[in-house]
Amino acid sequence: MSTLNGVEYIDHIAYDSVVFGYAAGRLKILVMEYHNTGLFALPGGFIAMHEDLDEAVKNGLEARTGLKDIYLEQFHTFGKADRNKTDEMKKILEANEIHQKEFQWMLSRFISVGYYALINHELVTLHPDALSDSCTWYDINKLPKLIQDHASIVAKALQTLRDQIDRKLPLFALLGEKFTMQELQGLYEVILDEKLHRGTFQRKMLSMDILERHEKKYSGAANKAPYLYSFKKNWN
Repeated sequence: MSTLNGVEYIDHIAYDSVVFGYAAGRLKILVMEYHNTGLFALPGGFIAMHEDLDEAVKNGLEARTGLKDIYLEQFHTFGKADRNKTDEMKKILEANEIHQKEFQWMLSRFISVGYYALINHELVTLHPDALSDSCTWYDINKLPKLIQDHASIVAKALQTLRDQIDRKLPLFALLGEKFTMQELQGLYEVILDEKLHRGTFQRKMLSMDILERHEKKYSGAANKAPYLYSFKKNWN
């Protein structure tokens, strides 16, 4: 039995979450830095005996972002025999003055269930957890070195995002409820990491019959104002 602060946790199972945010043409993810270690990690945690798995992930992300309504998708389970790095966990425990004998279970092998989350990072107020100095957004192309297999988890999450981008993925969670075609194309380009032809992209999106057109977005000359769009409600 694994116990922390009086709470009983399921042995040898954890979760790690890749939290995607988007702003100013850049895709970012949320990264934690453990106190006094220089070690960086994805937001993660353990599953209490009384919690559903999804509930545990939502609770962990709410504590770090302040958001209750977060889009989550379970995308992969990570279970390689060598994924746990005991020396890293020992360093974290020592830096936080946590007695290793009492929490020996944290040094055991863990299988981790991977989730990705899509959030509008303008709505977020970040809160480091008890073991962390910071909880910070990092550009997807400028991540610090991550502990254990977290770099592989990020890579798998990003590939899953790319594979699912045309399959009812709620991109409004990153863009907001209404957006211009240019803003939507910019998000596609940063996720796919490639430049798209404007006309071809617009024809593709309109042919999919998933967008609803709204009023124009006025910011200057009226004849240059682009239309705003939203995803149709029966699509997501």
